[in-house]
Amino acid sequence: MATRVIPPRILKNIRRNSAITTATAAGATIKPLNPIHPSIISPSTIVQPSLYDQANQKPPSTTVQPPSLNFDDPEKLFASVSTSKLLRSSAVLHATAIAPMVDIGMWFMKSKIVQTGVLKNLVMSSVKNTFYDNFCAGEDAADAGRSIRWLNGVGLRGMLVYGVEDAHDNEGCDHNIKGFLHTVDVCLSLPHKSVSFVIVKITAICPMKLLERISDLLRWQQKDPSFILPWKQDTLPIFAESSPLYHTQKKPDPLTPEEENDLELANKRLLELCQKCVQANIPLLVDAEHTTVQPAIDYFTYSSAIMHNKGDNPIVFGTIQTYLKDAKERLLLTSKAAEKIGVPMGYKLVRGAYMSLENKIAESLGYASPIHNTIHATHKCFNDCTSFMLEKIANGPGNVVLATHNIESGKLAAAKAHEVGLGKVNHKLEFAQLYGMSEALSFGLSHAGFQVSKYMPFGPVEMVMPYLLRRAEENRGLLAASGFDRQLMRKELGRRFKASVF
Repeated sequence: MATRVIPPRILKNIRRNSAITTATAAGATIKPLNPIHPSIISPSTIVQPSLYDQANQKPPSTTVQPPSLNFDDPEKLFASVSTSKLLRSSAVLHATAIAPMVDIGMWFMKSKIVQTGVLKNLVMSSVKNTFYDNFCAGEDAADAGRSIRWLNGVGLRGMLVYGVEDAHDNEGCDHNIKGFLHTVDVCLSLPHKSVSFVIVKITAICPMKLLERISDLLRWQQKDPSFILPWKQDTLPIFAESSPLYHTQKKPDPLTPEEENDLELANKRLLELCQKCVQANIPLLVDAEHTTVQPAIDYFTYSSAIMHNKGDNPIVFGTIQTYLKDAKERLLLTSKAAEKIGVPMGYKLVRGAYMSLENKIAESLGYASPIHNTIHATHKCFNDCTSFMLEKIANGPGNVVLATHNIESGKLAAAKAHEVGLGKVNHKLEFAQLYGMSEALSFGLSHAGFQVSKYMPFGPVEMVMPYLLRRAEENRGLLAASGFDRQLMRKELGRRFKASVF
């Protein structure tokens, strides 16, 4: 399986000593966003006062208490987790929190030493029984099904992810779409509602070079609205005034006939997957990537949402990475544009996972990073977007997935959901964390009565290896900041050993 490819015109300028920052500290205070007037959807929109703020005469009921997230009782939090699983998780999180160990492990896994022979088998076996088993749902659909059933039994749900990364030709895309389609079939064989989403990576069903070309063309059209794209379908706003356009330095050539044919094939693959999810009534969530190809991914997502999202509940969900400076503005524009044409939208809000890459690309081209300058600004953006979406879906159609490992953000979101009247176990709201991480937050939210999902990639070890390496590289800050979970796990393991509870 090939790893990610960044265009040579960008890579050649990247400076090797770019700083790598992290995005996983304590959360900032939440501040409600103000919805835009429905008739205005341009980037220069003037924001009107929130309806919730205007109608603040009605105080919260004194008879209904807000949800309580209790992290003081690890025995209760980890009651459903076996001692062996707790030991493995604790060991893996401790290992991945050590930066030099992560660096050495990544170098070793990418080196030719482990590409063939007995050593490769030994390494793969070791990886499978440690990191892979902790962060992945299994090697095939049957394994993934068992993991989902276990989650379902302890009150959590699963986001099922066929663990392929990038494709570079139509043959690879055709192979990958079969895996995504099979994932939907797997979901139908599992307990009802135990799978909250099927995840798709557009980078796996459309060649990367084509996604780069489409992104260039969309960026140029944003610069010059008279620039015509004959292949472009109806979509929602992809850019805001603050969106980075520096990737496209000059006017790109139109798509060639061959590229237009490849685009049509990619459209057909996504259409088939969307139709299957509609028939199965299982939402499809499109993962986000780095800004080199994200405009094309948003284009595919929003054009599919216009086609398939009906009524009150969306089938096609997009992803907003709130570590980007333009995230809040894009969310406002896209939400209002969808509302104006009567399309219910669902979004997954995340902080983001390509910080080092984004910083390197921007620096290589002589531009400021598209990432917020401080971790506190990132937290504020996530919390603001959360507040906006919770207010929006409490008063109308749409759904939101709050994908966070941050305890403060979880607490703020739970309180805000109560404040706007969403309450608990509401199908419009889902919390999510990576499988094998932030278990305390997942169980704490679930025990407080919220729907919680775990992001669960599956597939053969070698196929999922790029995912594991990317998680290690891009989430090293998150892994290093997993001390809260590790502390609670140590406390619970100590209690079990003292009490001889195994």
